[in-house]
Amino acid sequence: MSKSPTKAAADEPVVGAPEVTLPLKQDPHSLRDNTERKLEVAIGREVRAIRRQLGITVAEMAESSGLSVGMLSKIENGMTSPSLTTLQSLSNALGVPISQLLARYEQERMAVQVKSGAGVSAERRGTRAGHQYQLLGYLGANSSGVIGEPYMITLTDESDVFETFQHDGIEFLYFLEGSVEYRHADKVFIMEPGDSLFFDADAPHGPTKLIDLPAKYVCIIAYPTSKTSAVES
Repeated sequence: MSKSPTKAAADEPVVGAPEVTLPLKQDPHSLRDNTERKLEVAIGREVRAIRRQLGITVAEMAESSGLSVGMLSKIENGMTSPSLTTLQSLSNALGVPISQLLARYEQERMAVQVKSGAGVSAERRGTRAGHQYQLLGYLGANSSGVIGEPYMITLTDESDVFETFQHDGIEFLYFLEGSVEYRHADKVFIMEPGDSLFFDADAPHGPTKLIDLPAKYVCIIAYPTSKTSAVES
């Protein structure tokens, strides 16, 4: 039989346990402040501020975004939490990246799950070359000072080469299927399933030859929050 711990042993602090300081008084019935730290309120205020800066009326914004006036009013007043699809519609209508709509929301840790097949179709510079983009998630302002944009990119028989992408930040590619000749600066890489490419995105880059289609790969673009969206890859 194991011996019961002595009082001295029981009183010893647990190694590695976080030190927690509780407030002197807590109200279990208190409500969270309806401030800019609340995601839907922060998004609504940012949407309204950008819309007004652009001189766009609510009716014009509703028409360009495909949302109803009532829904847009709820969003701007922080009365509803917009979906990823709705955020994409708002960002397209306002001409800003989704990350800017979250600029007023300050939370150090966030996690976003996008279920299989639920990524939002997005338009980027490569869209005109037949490149298909699916936005796989988003994170707003965070303590790292870095914004990441994850995409699933698909190239088909209707796609064309496009080797002149160029933007701030860094980029990571991971190929899932197909084969593509991919250029970065003055180097060319044959990308096949399981291959990855990590590079400075300030140099011209993009697929120069579509070898085995369809090709599908994950693309993650990262740049400082002080920069605008890469709007590409």
